[in-house]
Amino acid sequence: MTSRDELERIAFDHSPIGIVLTESRVIRACNPAFAEMFGYSREELLDQSFAILYPSLEEFVSIRDVGVEPLKKTNRYSDERIMARRDGSLFWVRVRGHSLTREDDPLRRAVWSFADLSEFRPVSPLTTRERQIVMHLGEGRTSKEIARMLTISPRTVEAYRARLMKKHKASNVAELLSHLGGMPH
Repeated sequence: MTSRDELERIAFDHSPIGIVLTESRVIRACNPAFAEMFGYSREELLDQSFAILYPSLEEFVSIRDVGVEPLKKTNRYSDERIMARRDGSLFWVRVRGHSLTREDDPLRRAVWSFADLSEFRPVSPLTTRERQIVMHLGEGRTSKEIARMLTISPRTVEAYRARLMKKHKASNVAELLSHLGGMPH
């Protein structure tokens, strides 16, 4: 008969999605699906900062505070974002998180799941700031909310949004997200 610990290890090791345990944004444990998704071995990722999985250091820094309040309030966080594989290629992932230290510092210890969306959602070439704007638009945030989160003016957000819509021939945000997400128009 298989022990409970063995069953839990089997579930973790064979999960169809990436699972990772972090401490202060440092990878402490991850399953094979997570490592494979990013093009690393598990051993290469252990004790590494999550920064190596972002397209830029700026994006790693800016995303930090986005999930803190939802984790404090509901102990749930999710979004879709662009991440970077070991070879430098960019891809969309769906991220979901749960804090184990919710009250004082939600990022001190947390468990995250990552689902690779690249099969359904190709990455369009965007600047770092454009990726940030698109991620927040996809979460349904207003220009004022995005501006506050990125510490830029709402007018700057509007300018980026207008350029993105023109560049991708979209007449509204839903259409823009559809174009960028590889969905049928």
